Amino acid sequence: MRLALIALATLAYPLLVWLGMAHLEPRWLAVGLAVLALARAAATRERLWLAAPAGALVLAAVAALGNALLPLKLYPALVNAVLLTVFAISLAHPPSAIERLARLREPDLPPAAIAYTRKVTWVWCGFFVVNGTLALATALWADAATWALYNGLIAYGLIGALFAAEWLVRRRVRARHAAAGEPR
Repeated sequence: MRLALIALATLAYPLLVWLGMAHLEPRWLAVGLAVLALARAAATRERLWLAAPAGALVLAAVAALGNALLPLKLYPALVNAVLLTVFAISLAHPPSAIERLARLREPDLPPAAIAYTRKVTWVWCGFFVVNGTLALATALWADAATWALYNGLIAYGLIGALFAAEWLVRRRVRARHAAAGEPR
């Protein structure tokens, strides 16, 4: 339940900041980011994933000390940078991030599936570069409503579209391997 609340707060973050700007100074919104960061840190099991809450705490501190909105708007770009780093590191030090996720459902992956998960990890790395760049651009140059729209809605739609596209491709790849009599 706690993890679900943290995930929901993370997903709603751009909307909450946008709504909060009308009623609160950035330093008070920064308290919310700090609480979210501490909750994420407490729920994190792997040290590598502590980079996001640590970065969020830095952004919250800068926002609070300077009563500035920009550090709060940089959080989605930070999340993309951390995800890019984790996925890229997994390519350099296998198993890849997507292979790890796939093994949760299917522990004995054949070599073809491992190669496929590596390619999908590369695709996600590319996505994080593009999405993170757009998150950064909206934070730096867009108005607050555009920033909230992109980071709180459009980015999630793009993530969903990539998940759906990968699922369709994976079905075709599996069917092709099955027709060829190869292991999945």
